[in-house]
Amino acid sequence: MKRIAFYLGVLLIAMSSVFTTNAQSVLDAEDDNNFNNFYSRTLTGQKKAMPYAYLRENDVVWETAIWRTIDMREKFNQYLYFPNDQTRSTQGRINLTNTIMNAFKDGLIEVFEDDDMKIPKDYESLSSVLHKSRIIHIAEFDEYGEEMEGRDTTVYEEFNPEDVLSVRLKEYWYIDKQDTRQKVRIVAMALVYNDCKDRDGERVCGTVDLFWVPMNDMRVRNVLVTHKCYDENNSNGERTYDDVFISRYFDSYVTRESNRFNRTVGSYLTGTDAIVESQNIENKVFDIESDMWEY
Repeated sequence: MKRIAFYLGVLLIAMSSVFTTNAQSVLDAEDDNNFNNFYSRTLTGQKKAMPYAYLRENDVVWETAIWRTIDMREKFNQYLYFPNDQTRSTQGRINLTNTIMNAFKDGLIEVFEDDDMKIPKDYESLSSVLHKSRIIHIAEFDEYGEEMEGRDTTVYEEFNPEDVLSVRLKEYWYIDKQDTRQKVRIVAMALVYNDCKDRDGERVCGTVDLFWVPMNDMRVRNVLVTHKCYDENNSNGERTYDDVFISRYFDSYVTRESNRFNRTVGSYLTGTDAIVESQNIENKVFDIESDMWEY
C-alpha cells in the first residue's frame, strides 16, 4: 500500500511539473516574444515542405498535360488574392502574388521564361513589364483662359500586385501502376499580369505571364509552406499555400490539353463553346481512371 502511495505521489509531482511548464509557455509570452498568441502554436516560418514520393518512369503507364487558370477574383479563390495591402498589419498574412514576388526579388527561388522552364529569368528583366508608362495630354491655357495646344507627357507607374488577377498552372495527370490510381502533379505556375497601355489614344489591356515558377523545386515549396492563407470558416484551420496546391483547394478551368496541334481552347473556340470544351476536357481526364475497370 505504501509503495502504491509512493508511485502516486511521484506521478502527481511529474504531472504538476509538466502543467507548470506548459502554463509558463502559454502565460509567460514575454519569454518567447509571442504576445499575440494565447496558446502554444507551431511557428509557420520554420516549416519545411514534405518531399514528393519517388516515382519510377516504368510505373507511369499513362499521362497527359493539362493547363488551367485560377481566377483569383472568384469568391472561392479570393483567399489567394487578399490581403493586397501590405502596408498594414494583416495577422502576418501575405497574398500569393507578394509571396512569390518577394521570394523572387530576394533570390530565394528561380523562375523561367515559359512553362518549359529552360530559360531562367532575372528580376531586372521584368522592369519593362512591372513598370508601366502612360502618355497623357496636359491642357494649357493662355492668360485669357483660352485653351492652347497643350503638351504630352509620360507618366511612369510602379508595379502593383493588385494587377495580378489570375494564376496559370501546368500539371500532369498520370496513372501509377503500383496502385492503379490516377494522380496529378502540378509542375509549374505563372502569375498572370493585367497589362494596360495607351495605343493610338486608347487604353488597351491584355494579360501577360510574368514568369513561370517550378513547383517541383523544393526551394519554391519551402517558401509556399511558410505562408498561410485565410480560412473564413476556421482561423485555426488555415492552409499554407503549399497545402492549397497539393490538396487542390481552388476553383479553376481548363485552357489547354496535350494535343497534336499544340493549341489552346481559346484559339479555336470562344464564349459558351469554349466553356463547354473546357468542361469536356476535364470530364475526359476524370473518366480515364473509371474506364480502366470493368464490373
